[in-house]
Amino acid sequence: MFIAHSIDDLRGHLGRFDHPAFVPTMGNLHDGHLALVRQAKPLGDVTVASIFVNRLQFLPHEDFDSYPRTWDADCAKLEDAGCDVLFAPREPDLYPTPQTCKVQPDPALADILEGQFRPGFFTGVCTVVMKLFTCVFSEAKGQRTAVFGKKDYQQLMMIRHMVAQFALPISIVGAETARADDGLALSSRNGFLSADERAEAVQLSRILQALAANVRQGAADIPALEAEAMQKLHARGWAPDYVTVRRQTDLQVPAAGEPRVVLGAAKLGNTRLIDNLEV
Repeated sequence: MFIAHSIDDLRGHLGRFDHPAFVPTMGNLHDGHLALVRQAKPLGDVTVASIFVNRLQFLPHEDFDSYPRTWDADCAKLEDAGCDVLFAPREPDLYPTPQTCKVQPDPALADILEGQFRPGFFTGVCTVVMKLFTCVFSEAKGQRTAVFGKKDYQQLMMIRHMVAQFALPISIVGAETARADDGLALSSRNGFLSADERAEAVQLSRILQALAANVRQGAADIPALEAEAMQKLHARGWAPDYVTVRRQTDLQVPAAGEPRVVLGAAKLGNTRLIDNLEV
């Protein structure tokens, strides 16, 4: 596996390939990340992953400094998963000067749900992803593919919208959420959970499953079901931000018959978890 820290080294190496398939990450890799790499493998002639903890998407009170950095383990896992190239820029490599030019996403999508509770988050996400795209795909001569997990559903919709708006010649592939045996969505932040919290954490996915089942059965009073799901989490000691049913394409309130997704975000102890299920 070739490891590039500088943009010039990355572009120099990728110049010999035509069809990169790219998986951006912030490191602290788990089986969900590795599943993305394996899914990307047949989609190009070189599989590229990145590791970069992006300061721009952390709010001042969030865990940028304490976000786990597990470099040696991450490299071993990526190599085992068949990754060909790892782009691991240091902050001065990717942001040599303060990043004052930023991608401002559509507020209709960026300022709801995660954006409501983490203002500015998607500006940071879109800015770093755009910059990573320019690094990874600048030498490509053919199909360009990037793989993102559906666990971060709103992020996936945001990246697809950004790619369409800027007419970027990049195919965005959404990979299914990887889950533990009990159904908990895999997340780097699961590592912050205590043993008792880990046992409780699966309740988020179970409550979303129950809501999704009611939606599939044609339940009419969706707001009442959303409120009931929130109350169930409250009763179990969670601090939920939202549990909601939205249209898959743009996360607005769905009309009858439109493809839907059930999304939830809630804090358990000091750890904030998110999950979703397509309906």
